[in-house]
Amino acid sequence: MAQGSQTSNKALVRGAETALDRFKYDIANEVGIGQQVRDGYWGDVPARQCGAVGGHMVKRMIALAEQSLAQGGTLPQVGGVGGVGGAGGVGTAGGGFTRAGGTTGTTR
Repeated sequence: MAQGSQTSNKALVRGAETALDRFKYDIANEVGIGQQVRDGYWGDVPARQCGAVGGHMVKRMIALAEQSLAQGGTLPQVGGVGGVGGAGGVGTAGGGFTRAGGTTGTTR
């Protein structure tokens, strides 16, 4: 996290921080900026490339979740309104989900 940052983003699962960090660096290598962030300093990497790393991470996590659901698995249930499995979140009754903006879709 950047020095002086006021964000309170924290992983919900204990130990997930290190796994997500490794995942981030794996994706950075795939995107082609792994050499630039070898020492852990991202300050010389343009915001567009940092965003690409985050976007690829999300894309990969969504693909893994879809694959798990297609094989009859379930998504982990995390408490909280609007969170995964929470009110209006992924895993609602009937297989529905809520997109940003409040529109509802189905997983069927």
